[in-house]
Amino acid sequence: MQITKTHAVMFASPGMGHIIPMIELGKRLAVSHGFHVTIFLLEAEAASAQSQFLNSPGCDANLIDVIGLPTPDISSLVEPSIHFGIKILIMMRETIPTIRSKIKEMEHKPTALIVDLFGLDALKLGGEFNMLTYIFIASNARFLALIMYFPTLEKDVEEEHIIKKKPLALPGCEPVRFEDTLETFLDPSDELYRVFVPYGLVYPTADGLIVNTWDAIEPKTLKSFQDPTLLGRIARNPVYPVGPLTRPVDPSKTSHPVLDWLNKQPVESVLYVSFGSGGSLSAKQVTELAWGLELSQQRFVWVVRPPVDGSACSEYFKVNSDEPRDGTPDYLPKEFVSKTQERGLVVSSWAPQAEILAHKAVSGFLTHCGWNSIIESVVSGVPMIAWPLFAEQMMNATLLNEELGIAVRAEKLPSEEVISREEIKALVRRIMVEEEGCEMREKVNKLRETAEMSLSCDGGGSGHESLSRVADECRRLLERMTFISNNGKEDEPLRRQCPPPSKCMDLSSSMCSKV
Repeated sequence: MQITKTHAVMFASPGMGHIIPMIELGKRLAVSHGFHVTIFLLEAEAASAQSQFLNSPGCDANLIDVIGLPTPDISSLVEPSIHFGIKILIMMRETIPTIRSKIKEMEHKPTALIVDLFGLDALKLGGEFNMLTYIFIASNARFLALIMYFPTLEKDVEEEHIIKKKPLALPGCEPVRFEDTLETFLDPSDELYRVFVPYGLVYPTADGLIVNTWDAIEPKTLKSFQDPTLLGRIARNPVYPVGPLTRPVDPSKTSHPVLDWLNKQPVESVLYVSFGSGGSLSAKQVTELAWGLELSQQRFVWVVRPPVDGSACSEYFKVNSDEPRDGTPDYLPKEFVSKTQERGLVVSSWAPQAEILAHKAVSGFLTHCGWNSIIESVVSGVPMIAWPLFAEQMMNATLLNEELGIAVRAEKLPSEEVISREEIKALVRRIMVEEEGCEMREKVNKLRETAEMSLSCDGGGSGHESLSRVADECRRLLERMTFISNNGKEDEPLRRQCPPPSKCMDLSSSMCSKV
């Protein structure tokens, strides 16, 4: 048996914030480390943002095998009103038998399995097919720290945070404020809590944790993971910060009406406004945002979605499948459209965000604070207006505003009250016109330089080196499998053996015995 290419199988959950970094991770393994990469993802409607992205030139998915799998019908398994996170989890779980069959059919069996946080149930395939298993966090290290640490809390500590609303101290990290806490952790009696919190105990059972971050943007949290007396005691396996994972873009080589419009605008004069593929605003907030943009007297590109008077994430799946529309949406004030037509562009379908942020005309970004959007903004040197909506976006907004100093934000959370047009006007002008915006631009450009250094192959960048360690571990397993196949014997177990999560909860020792 000859050594073939190291083969990684990846399983991505729905949503652009998951799919884009997963594909970029796969491309990095293929191009920089010689892997054969297969990515499984759930198929979406042809008009969805996911489909438009996968079919766009910027995706460049020809370097890897992207296999769409039928989205399972889970209508008989869950109530229609159930949280979108639980829906995704069940959809991913129901797809595991299909992935198992696909792997059995492969001529060259995979060496590694990489799943994201909604695909943890698929980790059992690692044992079945003798693959190393990795969990990919498309978000940041702070998010990983919280979801791993929370299940280990004593009841009184948890109650102090949830009931008394005291900050939660993460070992070696900045405390998590109550208002920044994920919805998942707020109510122990809620199904969302009961389903997701125990999954935090599954992370130490993987062979490694791959995170889309880098040393300069989260130094304290990453150092804590490396310390066996701090978060290293909880993780008990290697944490690989491999970021930033973003698509290299060149707006001049991409064709899109938004970029054509931007080509006609002055340098650093446009605010880009987008709430991601899954975020939505109420009708009243859409109106206030429209008039706030008009009052600011600044140029803008606004990727607008239909208003939803409910949870900001309640239309997650519907928003992903919005049909592109021609003309200006009828839910925007007509006077706003007429007053801003000379300096504003409204887009009601998918737009190439990375190319927009990299365009020389763009100088600010009003964002929902999804981690993928944040990284795309940082690598383009664009400061932000933080407008968090759900999930870990509140924590991300605090990181941007208070720790990194590269974003401004409203006094109240958008989830708590409608942000007025006057406050929106002030936020826009702070970042686009005033000295504060210039200072943030300098800070984000310095952070952009650290992002470039992290990915450097020649200079030993931290992100490149982290992914190289993952690649080396996979190659060693492949070599040993080849040796065993040729010699018919095995001198030690092929991979570390983990007990089931229910048997792997002893946090009294500093490191897991499997290491």
